[in-house]
Amino acid sequence: MSDLWTLEEVDRSGAVQEAAEKVDSNTRAAFLRKAGLGAGAVVGGGALMGALPSLASAAGFPAGDIAILNFALTLEYLEAEFYAQAIRQGNFNGDTNTFARVVAAHEAAHVRFLKGALGAKAVAKPKFDFKDTVTDQAKFEATATVLEDTGVQAYLGQVGNIKSKKILAAAGSILPVEARHAAWIREIRLAKTQGTLPAPAAFQSSKTKAQILAAVKGTGFIVG
Repeated sequence: MSDLWTLEEVDRSGAVQEAAEKVDSNTRAAFLRKAGLGAGAVVGGGALMGALPSLASAAGFPAGDIAILNFALTLEYLEAEFYAQAIRQGNFNGDTNTFARVVAAHEAAHVRFLKGALGAKAVAKPKFDFKDTVTDQAKFEATATVLEDTGVQAYLGQVGNIKSKKILAAAGSILPVEARHAAWIREIRLAKTQGTLPAPAAFQSSKTKAQILAAVKGTGFIVG
């Protein structure tokens, strides 16, 4: 699986592209992801939620930041559903099963967090078709790797464009969990395939808006 999918391949309905177009050109690819709010999988979600700044209402946020949150929510919808379906349909074993269940809880919490912050301004959840990436263990692992690596690089590339201090503070809690997810699934795959190390370099690169949009859109996952 390529590390960079084309936008046309994953978002056939245009839902992600439409969300991106609502964001200012300087902030379009910003991501607020992976707040690490497990709903009882490893650590209680409530305890970790308490570590985040309050984002009680989107009313006071700059318009660009609201659009960023909605773009993030669209992506979190995708990831949350990806992991949820993998748990229901995949019947995975070993460390992959543990990874899927823990990250599924995190992603569900991310969706709740973003929807709670956006309130009536939240975008609707798209429809998804993940094909056999949620039933074939090797394909699940490869897809999860792409999703998690992309999140890290997207956040690093655009976090400086966030204007609200509260959102920026919350984003500071997101990146470490994003990186932990990415390292965890890389470690699982390394044990099986001698693939890439969980921490292959001393520095992490970022990606541009165009690269991230390409990465998000991989195999027709968003269908309506």
